[in-house]
Amino acid sequence: MDTEPTSINLEAKLAKFSDRWHPKIISNFNGHDVMLVKVKGDFVWHSHPDTDDFFLVLQGTLRIDLRTPSGETTHVELNPGELYVVPKGIEHRPVAVDEVHLLLIEPIGTPNTGDPSTAVKKEVI
Repeated sequence: MDTEPTSINLEAKLAKFSDRWHPKIISNFNGHDVMLVKVKGDFVWHSHPDTDDFFLVLQGTLRIDLRTPSGETTHVELNPGELYVVPKGIEHRPVAVDEVHLLLIEPIGTPNTGDPSTAVKKEVI
C-alpha cells in the first residue's frame, strides 16, 4: 500500500455539493463507481439493459416506480438505511417529494438515464 488508508466521510462529501440528479463519484470498488447523489422531484423513466441499479437511502424517503415486463406499474418506498436493487432491464423512475440523499453503486461508465446521449457527466469529488 503506497498511502495511508483513509476513510470516506459521507456527510462531508454530501456537504460539498447542492445540485440534484448529478451523481458524484466518491470511490471505486471492483470496477464499480460508488456515488453520492441528492435528488428531489421525478427522474425520467429508464432502464439499464446490462446491469442492476443499486439504491441505498441515507436521508429522506425515496419511491422507485417500476414497470413490470407486462406493462403494469408498481413501486417500492425506501426510508433511511433501506436499499433496493432494480433488476437489469426493468424500467424504473426514482421519485422524491422532499430532498433525498442516496448512495449508488454502478459499473464504471453506466449512464444514469440508461442512455449515454442524455446522461449527466459524473464528477469525482
